[in-house]
Amino acid sequence: MKQYQRNKAVEYAFTWWNSTNPQFYNYDNLGGDCTNFTSQCIYAGSEVMNFNKENGWFYINSNNKSPSWTGVEFLKNFLINNKVKGPFARFCDLNDVELGDIIQIKQTNYFNHSLVVTKIFEGEVFVTAHTNNVVNKSLKLYFPKEIRCLKILGVLE
Repeated sequence: MKQYQRNKAVEYAFTWWNSTNPQFYNYDNLGGDCTNFTSQCIYAGSEVMNFNKENGWFYINSNNKSPSWTGVEFLKNFLINNKVKGPFARFCDLNDVELGDIIQIKQTNYFNHSLVVTKIFEGEVFVTAHTNNVVNKSLKLYFPKEIRCLKILGVLE
C-alpha cells in the first residue's frame, strides 16, 4: 500500500478546473463531466488504475473506461469496496474530510455530483469540480439535499 498524494490531486484540480486535459474526453454533453474530472484528480494523487473489467476503475479512452470512472454511484462503490488495486476510501463526516477527498451531493432524488475538496478554511469546506466548472466554491453554496464524504485512505498497488 502507498500513500494517497493529496497535494497532487489538489494541484491537478487547480490546473484543469476550467479546461479539459487533452488526455481525457469531456463528458459535458453526455450527462456531465464531474465524476470524470474527480477520477482524474484521484488518479493524479494515486497514480494507479484498476483495469478489472468487472469492477475496476480505469480510463483508456472515451469508449474504453470503467463505469466507476464517470458514474457517481459507481465511483462511490469502487472506492468503498476496493480491496485489490488502486485507491480506496471509507465514508466519513464532513468535519473529517481532508484535501483531495471526495464529496458527492444529492441535489435531486439521487446523488448526482462529485466534487474534490481543495480548501478547508476555518472549518468550511471548499470544492473544485467540472460540469458548471468551479474552483474553491463553498460547499454550502450547493444547498444539497444530502452529502456523502469519501475519505481516501491509501492506494493498493
